[in-house]
Parts: sequence; structure tokens; C-alpha cells
Amino acid sequence: MNIIVLVKPVPDPKAPVRLKPDGTIDREKVPLTMNLYDKHAVEAALRIKERYGGKVIAISMAPPHAIEILREALAMGVDDAILLSDKRLVGSDTLATSYALSQAILKIGNFDLILCGMESTDGNTGHVGPEVAEFLGIPHTTYVERIEIKNEYVVVKRLVEGGYELLKVKIPALLTITNTANEPRIPTIRDVIKARRKAITVWSVNDIKADPNKIGLFGSPTRILKIEKVVLKRKSKIFSGSDVDKIIESFLAELKKDGISLLR
Repeated sequence: MNIIVLVKPVPDPKAPVRLKPDGTIDREKVPLTMNLYDKHAVEAALRIKERYGGKVIAISMAPPHAIEILREALAMGVDDAILLSDKRLVGSDTLATSYALSQAILKIGNFDLILCGMESTDGNTGHVGPEVAEFLGIPHTTYVERIEIKNEYVVVKRLVEGGYELLKVKIPALLTITNTANEPRIPTIRDVIKARRKAITVWSVNDIKADPNKIGLFGSPTRILKIEKVVLKRKSKIFSGSDVDKIIESFLAELKKDGISLLR
């Protein structure tokens, strides 16, 4: 069972985010961390490998310093890691990103499953997984919580509003993994040291033979038209007294001033 895991380096939520004039995040200057949901995808891939055998390859599309995020994946137990990094990829939206990743996956070849987090913590679109599958022409299933391999199929438990679905999907397939699927393992010191000694392959746009018209800002149909800094303000009012009925009436009157009405 050969598995490819898409690992996205995202801005560290504890660090201030810098935006470039075109409205995109300056990922070359902001500290990066592994997308939380992708950690669950890595863990899911490793558990499949431990149960059925095979190999796990992690791939990221990011600036050069994101290589440390791939080392974290290696420390968790991933066999190999590939960084897709090229200035021509800067500014890619989800469509351009998905195209570039699909080209890299085609270069890797020989895969049974592609796993990724159900979304990223910086974009929260959930687009990339399904779009990669569409570029590759393979089936995909989102919000997967449980995985079982049944010969040439994968049987998954997919979360939906109010319950779940059990689906049988033909392999090769792409699955996006929920944050309720598992508890990602914490690498040992020995694993971390071993990961730092392992070579990570770096590919450019030329290596994956990507069409330059389909990547970066030029290949991105999404455009950021305006950015505003929003400051949330809270106001509070305390209602006190010994008469509960009067307190409630005062509270409802205050809500009405703000255009809020309650059925009574």
C-alpha cells in the first residue's frame, strides 16, 4: 500500500502574519508549522502502513524554509519527503496549488492512496484535496474518520451533518481526514535526530513539468480585491436588583433596542 500525504506548512498562529501588496501571505518571512489537520492525515497513513505494509511519502508545496515541516513528518514515521518549491509558484490559489501538486504526484507515480487534512487552518476552504483528485482523475471522499482496505477498495466512514456514511471507494483514491480520526503520534528524540539526517528531495516547476500558465498568480483565477483590518468591540451591561421579573423585562427591552426580538 503506497500512500502519498499532502502536508501543508501554515503560518504559526502565535506569530504575526505579514501580507504582501497583492494581498497574499508572505510565507517566506512568517514562521511556519504543520497544518493541524494534515497531522491527522500523516497519522492515518502511518497506521495503514503498519497494518497493511507499504510506503508513505509526504509532499509539501512551500518556500525553502518549510523543509523543517517535512522533517517533522519524517520524525513521525514517513519514509520519504519531497518539497515542491519554486518562486514561480508564489501566489497560487487552491486551483493552481492543486494542479502543481497533481503534477508532482504524477511524477512520483505508483500510489494507492493520497491522504490530506480535511482543510487547512489558514484557508479553511477544503478545496485542495478534491481538486487534486479531479486533476488526477481518481475518486475522492472528504471528512473521513475511519479507513479499512478491502482488496481493491477502501471502505471509509465519512462524517456528515447529523451522522455518518459508509462508502466503498475504488483504489487509487484520495481521502481527506478529519481531526477526530486519530491522535497524531509525538516523535521521540531518536526519531527527530534520525529525521534531521535524512535527505529531502526538492523539486522545481521544471522537475514536475508544470504548465507555467496554470501556476502562481498568473494561473490563479481567484483574486484578492480588498483587505480590511477588523477590530471586534464588545459591550456589556449588568442588570441587577431584587425583582427578577423587572430584571428580565429590562434585559428584553435592551435587546429590542439592538433589533433583537424573542418569542414569548
